[in-house]
Amino acid sequence: MTEVGIDGIEVRTGKLKLDLAETFAPAQDEDPGKFTKGLGLYASSLPDVYEDIVTMAANASHTLMERKGLTPEDIGRIDVATESAFDHSKPVSTYVAGCLEQVYDEDFHHANKGERKFACISGTQALDDAFNWIRAGRARDRAALVIATDTALYARDDPGESTQGAGAVAMLIDENPDVVSFSVEQGYGSADETDFLKPNQQFPSVDGKRSMQVYLARMREALEDFEAMGGNTHPENFAFIPFHTPFPGMVEKAAVLGYRHCIRGTDIEEEVAEKIGRQPRPEAFDDEEEYLEAVKDYTESLSETTSYQEWYQRTVEPTLDISREVGNWYTGSVHIARVAGLKRALDEGWEIAGDQMLVGSYGSGAQAEIHAETLQSNWAEEIEQLTITEQIENRYDLSFDEYEEIHDVHNHDAETDIEPRTTPDAEFVFDGWGRMGERKYTYVE
Repeated sequence: MTEVGIDGIEVRTGKLKLDLAETFAPAQDEDPGKFTKGLGLYASSLPDVYEDIVTMAANASHTLMERKGLTPEDIGRIDVATESAFDHSKPVSTYVAGCLEQVYDEDFHHANKGERKFACISGTQALDDAFNWIRAGRARDRAALVIATDTALYARDDPGESTQGAGAVAMLIDENPDVVSFSVEQGYGSADETDFLKPNQQFPSVDGKRSMQVYLARMREALEDFEAMGGNTHPENFAFIPFHTPFPGMVEKAAVLGYRHCIRGTDIEEEVAEKIGRQPRPEAFDDEEEYLEAVKDYTESLSETTSYQEWYQRTVEPTLDISREVGNWYTGSVHIARVAGLKRALDEGWEIAGDQMLVGSYGSGAQAEIHAETLQSNWAEEIEQLTITEQIENRYDLSFDEYEEIHDVHNHDAETDIEPRTTPDAEFVFDGWGRMGERKYTYVE
């Protein structure tokens, strides 16, 4: 059967930078280490006055289409995943199509358009939709454009404020892909949870401790389900394991739990047992509390082993390079983790074509998904063309006063009129309001 997966990818970050150690921490009277060491974050990307989820999505998509030599006639569907939408009826994908039609002679009138919502996992769900659409024979030799785009803002002085971020990831899904092909096997872990939600409000209500517990529980269920479907989760099988990354510190906690699960019953567990003992099994304990305490002690010891640390540094740590500099992108989070790992491989000259990645997506509310991806022979040529490193380096560095102003610009309940901090250059920009309250966009040469 023909392989289907990501044929091309493009990343667009917000043009403004909030330095957490140098700017945010002093203004909040906080120890910079709380952010750089505790959360694993150095900076946040934020949108300038003329940027939003549509402009970032459209600009990423335009760059991707130009690089791949595509026109609207080559695209059969446009799916946007976001939890920052500003309309309860009209999908962001229609705005993106309208932007792109300003720079192409053709239109997207025969492309199916939609908007996916399930917190941060909806970008992966949109990839699944595109995969199924192509496999079902409905594509008519056309590709799918899947875009994850968000402005992840929190209310001022909210504990999550330091994890903010803004950006878009555009992915072209097609047969015989250049970057990765998707496995048929998938695993899910899903439950009705209220760890993070936005009931008719822009800024989220978050139970931080509960959210982390739910994240870990659903990931474990998804791993078990993936294995039940025939997926092999031996830790040495994967070049990278990109996780949903609300902040790198959370991934560090999840990674050791995932490693503990995946080595169970393997040669690695036997090797580790010689140093820290055998992994506890529930049947060996009469008391559940005693068992859980034993598991906790074992996990702490496991995290200090050479086996785990070498695996983590090789397989997980590279996927955090971009997140550390841009913050949480909600639906784009796991997808910039994928890109970060591949960029590290490119920079280091690693030969990984034919290797697999195990992708762990998550969305509050709550659901996790695990699937595998196989790296294709042209992955390096595609990743080499990305400019995300230059985009990060060229961001405007905000003062704290400027940050407060730009936060209000993007706060739906605030009225703030300030000058942009950057100058548009060959890109789509927000250009005011239409007669029915819709947002308007223009391409600036």
